Amino acid sequence: IQVERDKLNKYGRPLLGCTIKPKLGLSAKNYGRAVYECLRGGLDFTKDDENVNSQPFMRWRDRFLFCTEALYKAQAETGEIKGHYLNATAGTCEEMIKRAVFARELGVPIVMHDYITGGFTANTSLAHYCRDNGLLLHIHRAMHAVIDRQKNHGMHFRVLAKALRLSGGDHIHSGTVVGKLEGERDITLGFVDLLRDDFIEKDRSRGIYFTQDWVSLPGVIPVASGGIHVWHMPALTEIFGDDSVLQFGGGTLGHPW
Repeated sequence: IQVERDKLNKYGRPLLGCTIKPKLGLSAKNYGRAVYECLRGGLDFTKDDENVNSQPFMRWRDRFLFCTEALYKAQAETGEIKGHYLNATAGTCEEMIKRAVFARELGVPIVMHDYITGGFTANTSLAHYCRDNGLLLHIHRAMHAVIDRQKNHGMHFRVLAKALRLSGGDHIHSGTVVGKLEGERDITLGFVDLLRDDFIEKDRSRGIYFTQDWVSLPGVIPVASGGIHVWHMPALTEIFGDDSVLQFGGGTLGHPW
């Protein structure tokens, strides 16, 4: 968490992000323009949607190039360090590393991975590569609902979040409490603490059934994303505190002022 703040030179506040919408169908050039407008408008990050990969209307190399151009242009004009989560998820681990290498060569600060669809071992490989090469890794939890929304079987997201912290990553989507991907407040706060803190006391009311000591394992920044907009801001800052990323996708692009 501290490494990320130092890298971005942004302290004492949550980071602001935006998922580029419409998620599918834009050409790489138009996509890059949307990225530029969001970053130029004052956001810290923009994000590829989890479905954006390498489709006929926008191949991954083209997207990486146009997004990087937008990134540098916005950085030059604002004097801030910006980021765009370039989705490196691919069919094979080798292809993912190839995309991460390309991102590093372009000089961007962060890439993204869908860690449940990609798999934990692929995620760990990518996390190791990112750590060795100074990239941040944003983790999207696509497909988690199949596992954790079932009431009578499956696995709670708390477990998936812990697995991610063990596997490696810098950001993880953690639900919002408000908005469309909401969860129960206390439970969400429980696993947000599990992601960020080094030592967590047992607290059954928040779903923490035993004391967790992470020793020196780095923390993960929770990302609030999904159906939230500017009116949710006070609640989100109160719930998530400073060490978080607040992502307003349609909430930003639906209200361009």
